[in-house]
Amino acid sequence: MRVILTCGGTGGHINPGIAVADALKKTWPGTEILFVGADDGMERDLVPKAGYRLELVKISNFQRHITPKAIWHNLVTAKNIAASLRKADKIIRDFQPDVILGTGGYASFPALRQGIRRGIPTAVHESNAVPGLATRLVAKQVDRILVPFEECRAQYQNPDRVVVTGTPVREEFIFLDRQAAKKSLGLTEKPLVVSYWGSLGAREMNKKMAQMFALEQENPSFYHIHATGSFGWRWMPEYVKNQGVDLEAHPEIDMREYIYDMPTLMAAADVMICRAGASTISEVTASATPTIFVPSPNVTDNHQEKNARMLEARGAGLVIREADCDGKVLYDAVLGLLSDPARCREMSRILRDMAVLDSTQRICAVLQELCREREAK
Repeated sequence: MRVILTCGGTGGHINPGIAVADALKKTWPGTEILFVGADDGMERDLVPKAGYRLELVKISNFQRHITPKAIWHNLVTAKNIAASLRKADKIIRDFQPDVILGTGGYASFPALRQGIRRGIPTAVHESNAVPGLATRLVAKQVDRILVPFEECRAQYQNPDRVVVTGTPVREEFIFLDRQAAKKSLGLTEKPLVVSYWGSLGAREMNKKMAQMFALEQENPSFYHIHATGSFGWRWMPEYVKNQGVDLEAHPEIDMREYIYDMPTLMAAADVMICRAGASTISEVTASATPTIFVPSPNVTDNHQEKNARMLEARGAGLVIREADCDGKVLYDAVLGLLSDPARCREMSRILRDMAVLDSTQRICAVLQELCREREAK
């Protein structure tokens, strides 16, 4: 079997593709795999490190403003798309794939579009609750649309072509035991709260987290591990001091730049506070950790809030809009959850029910099915 995996931009698009590639090679060792991505995306580093061949196309996004700068940007984007379609067609012609899977990002569009044109079986995996632009552009033509949760099916005009596969996550998020994780971290009987805003951090949310620290040091009733992100680490230690927070005197508050052992911390956490990107949603459901979501307002189509609201509607999460929260709102929300063990247990139960723990295997099965259907024609 020869498979093209096309994705681009962020780890949330690329890592599921790599997980599928690994599973394909493990299940069908003779599978030949080629990635197609953008020439300026994270895939340039992540895919070769994972041991896979990568072909690059040049592509950029569209801007929705009507300004001379935006108009010029969109003209350049249109030119790039035309060139990327030609290159994607050549890649497909040379590689001769049996099936093409897109896992998101603008870079996935050219290969999917040209695969559809050539009659090659195609599938798109949409990890968000609502389809992004790349998915919307191909949704009516691809053979299968793969989605993370049953609720997502209603977003598409042809639900019979929609398959609920979940989104692949690392196995550590699934199989770590909560008590074993707490023990490995040396935690006592106090609850653990874990918070982060992504690898770069979010300046305004980090400021609000400093406000929360100030309240915590007055009543240190739980442990709190917070990752500032790389940008936040440059200024936040001094900012926290200026807020009157003495971290050395309050070891219950652990502020660090990164969280390197996220599966362990998420397993050990009694409450999480985080954004609501697709990868985070999948990790939260896999680990069944009660979570307070503060969706980023700076994303296309407000998809993070839509992700989080889907979980909230099932009773599986708590959503606070960034504009509506400060340190005290976050602190009170944490105390509210920690003081209601029955609610937390129910949140965990619902998250476990929503989680698709065999996501990678389901996606591989769809690709194999598409190949068999092609052979039968």
